[in-house]
Amino acid sequence: MTGWVILVDQLRDFPNAETPHKVITTSDYLARPKLFAGSGRAKLVNLSRSYNYQSKGYYASLLAEARGHRVIPSVETMLELREHKLYEHALPDLEEALSSAAHRARATEHTTFDLLFCFGLTQDPRFEAFGRLLFDWYRCPALEVTISAGKRWKIDRLRARPLVKLGPEEAAFFRTALHQHTQRDWRNPRARTVAKYSLAVLHDPQEELPPSSVETLRYFQKIAERHSVDVELITKRQLAELAEFDGLFIRATTSIDDYTYRFARRALQEGMPVIDDPVSMIRCTNKVYLHELMEAHGVPIPPTVMLAEDEDLAKAAQVLGWPMVVKIPDGSFSRGVHKVENAEQLQKLTDELFIDTDLLLAQKFMPTDFDWRVGVLDGEPLFVCQYQMARGHWQIIKHGPDGAKEGGFRTLGLADAPTKVIDVALRAARAIGGGFYGVDIKETGDSIAVIEVNDNPNLEHGVEDQIGKDEVWSRILQWFIKRIDA
Repeated sequence: MTGWVILVDQLRDFPNAETPHKVITTSDYLARPKLFAGSGRAKLVNLSRSYNYQSKGYYASLLAEARGHRVIPSVETMLELREHKLYEHALPDLEEALSSAAHRARATEHTTFDLLFCFGLTQDPRFEAFGRLLFDWYRCPALEVTISAGKRWKIDRLRARPLVKLGPEEAAFFRTALHQHTQRDWRNPRARTVAKYSLAVLHDPQEELPPSSVETLRYFQKIAERHSVDVELITKRQLAELAEFDGLFIRATTSIDDYTYRFARRALQEGMPVIDDPVSMIRCTNKVYLHELMEAHGVPIPPTVMLAEDEDLAKAAQVLGWPMVVKIPDGSFSRGVHKVENAEQLQKLTDELFIDTDLLLAQKFMPTDFDWRVGVLDGEPLFVCQYQMARGHWQIIKHGPDGAKEGGFRTLGLADAPTKVIDVALRAARAIGGGFYGVDIKETGDSIAVIEVNDNPNLEHGVEDQIGKDEVWSRILQWFIKRIDA
């Protein structure tokens, strides 16, 4: 059995003719634990008549979680929606979004009314954004919100609405919302085989320097088909849909204070394998932490001085000499990395940067023609590249008014790369975790130093996979498959 499955107490509640998906009764689901054996991680929509504690609807979602199936609503959602005091922690966030929607729509109601949301959708277009947030909080098929409108809009009550208690017009809207929510699986059925696994790839189509281009991700989709993995590209607007997948591969530039971290956290909460995981993001996105971690593990790094106040500037000049490199803690793609030539430049730069951060890193300037990049997956080398400096610049990426300009590259086979470069890269990556990392290394003479460890390294078709070819992508897919099966 594949695709989405609808659970109902009575088959007449939602006839098969009204949906392209399989419809079974909760009794059958409860009594036949092997019904989905060998079909991967089933996706269930529980449309029972009651979600009350110890009802058949409650036990259907409870056992679905025990069987490793994905189900909405979850038992946690059922329990929280029972009482106001159990969902009141979500109200400040929801009411802020509700008031914002009302303000944008210049709504002037001063009354109390109910709004029905089906899979986060509502027939009132003013509350589209609010509906997405509501479904993010409570992934319930049909949810009724009682609203008190006024100077500031308030939520009086949230409650699940059983399908059998919807009116004819509401039921028609529910069916439309259900089909829209599930359409990615049945709108374009595969002619050959149905994928055993589903993998969400989070990307930003508008990003100037993404870790993987859309063209590369399309290529990844083709490779994934051979492994029975259905890869779907998703954006930051689709957090509410994340639990419908088996795993998450983040291919947007990561940051602790944006949507990528929220996606990683949600994947972790859903028990899904994820690259990049939240812990790796925390460790890699902050250069102050990386510096301490590499030192603790004996990984060679450039001479470094932490800058916390003006008194540290003289120490940096004495220890590092001129020029030196100053970094903000959480820059990426060569952003937030500055070269200063003298004390005057250092003072001016730090005065500006200390406005937004309490700590900076100053490192010895190590001029090289290229940086090594070693891709590491699950503690083992995946690829090795040399990234050359941008023309007329000291970094591999030169940011300017006309956009970013990059230097060239040279990809090497794992057997052809210097052993000491790979060994140091593996030590650095293993200190972070068991995910996918890009370790940047500078080599000068007989010495090498780890510049940083990226939790979200570039992976472009024709560049990092130039030597390893499809094996690079297959190993990433196997990383996910192994953890999904486990």
